[in-house]
Amino acid sequence: MTAISVTAYRAAILDSLGDPAELGIENSYRYFEDGLVIVEEGKIRALGNASELLHTLPAEVPVQQYENALIIPGFIDTHIHYPQIGMIASYGEQLLDWLENYTFPAEEKFVDKQHAREVSEIFLTELLRNGTTTALVFGTVHPESVDAFFSCAEQKNLRMIAGKVMMDRNAPPSLIDTPDSSYRDSKELIERWHGKGRLHYAVTPRFAPTSTPEQLAIAGKLLTEYDDLYMHTHLSENKNEIAWVKELFPEQTGYLDVYDHHKLLGKRSVFAHGVHLCEDECQRLADTDSAIAFCPTSNLFLGSGLFNLPQAEQYKIKVGMGTDVGAGTSFSMLQTLNEAYKVMQLQGKKLHPFKSFYLATLGGAQALALDQHIGNLEPGTDADFVVLDYHATPLLKYRMAQASSLEERLFVMMTLGDDRAVKHTFAMGQPVHSRDTPQKNAPQSV
Repeated sequence: MTAISVTAYRAAILDSLGDPAELGIENSYRYFEDGLVIVEEGKIRALGNASELLHTLPAEVPVQQYENALIIPGFIDTHIHYPQIGMIASYGEQLLDWLENYTFPAEEKFVDKQHAREVSEIFLTELLRNGTTTALVFGTVHPESVDAFFSCAEQKNLRMIAGKVMMDRNAPPSLIDTPDSSYRDSKELIERWHGKGRLHYAVTPRFAPTSTPEQLAIAGKLLTEYDDLYMHTHLSENKNEIAWVKELFPEQTGYLDVYDHHKLLGKRSVFAHGVHLCEDECQRLADTDSAIAFCPTSNLFLGSGLFNLPQAEQYKIKVGMGTDVGAGTSFSMLQTLNEAYKVMQLQGKKLHPFKSFYLATLGGAQALALDQHIGNLEPGTDADFVVLDYHATPLLKYRMAQASSLEERLFVMMTLGDDRAVKHTFAMGQPVHSRDTPQKNAPQSV
């Protein structure tokens, strides 16, 4: 008879209960100064004060205690491009030129299966080093890119969502597919990977300008043929991009209407950016239960604009955080929250620390319709969590000594923290990253 695996972890523990914009700050989170989370067979079994839970544990159950640390749910990245890790920090362009000069040449390499496997390993290692346990991921037009990514994610038992890019115009010939080939390739990938272990498939038209109406219609058809598929694309990132969409689709009333016309909006539809949205588009996103990925480092780096989070809150649109590597400049969700705060400041608004950590955890899970599995530490959910080190750097340690509240400690962590603050990352209760252990798949030349 196989013994049941039970472990326990003791530290300060925080998770979100809901959106602070709806519940109010004080009702939006759960915090235990001296907490205990009990993990059994990859699931959260119990969560609470250590003083109340320790006596319920058999003597043989190991309790790992962390000093000067905070346990939170694993970060959730709602928009990122794994093939672009090799071109992160590329100088001097805005969106459309950046795609042509940097993105497309990088993505052409993914016709090589070995290259795709190597980059997948490096990419997932970077996510886990930064405490991200779930991500919604762009592949390339090549089916090999998705096979490689899912194969690596499956080996690590990660909850990941990805899809093959659909792109049948306005791109280099080596990256062009057709409506028929994109339908056929996507179906094969869906049937191979969707629902296998903790993996999910996303129908992935790159963005409206690189797909014909025929291909967008195919994307909509795929969504009707399988249960619980995701739809992942870009929306209203850049003003020149929006003008281009109007030229390409003059019969539609706007950018979002292009996707709406082809039945691409819905509960598991995630639109990256949404920087320049009109009121009608916000209402339509809300009505269809679609979500936006807020990508501040990318929007600032490419000069795209400032995401209007209060507008999304007004319409009750689901919002998650996205690093958008490689236009985004960091895998770190902490640094992404740092930049999100500045985006709000530039608009005369504030981003509260509890709202920030909500967006990076439970908010992302709700945007992905996965909050029954991830995003909080509710008993019965997957044991995907992160141990943050308050003393990760000398500056963090010194600054934390001056902090007088949880709110202040969270704000310091999201402003000064980065990958060094992630002491451990766990997926389904198993350690998948330990900061002080040498990294086998650290970035290198590929």
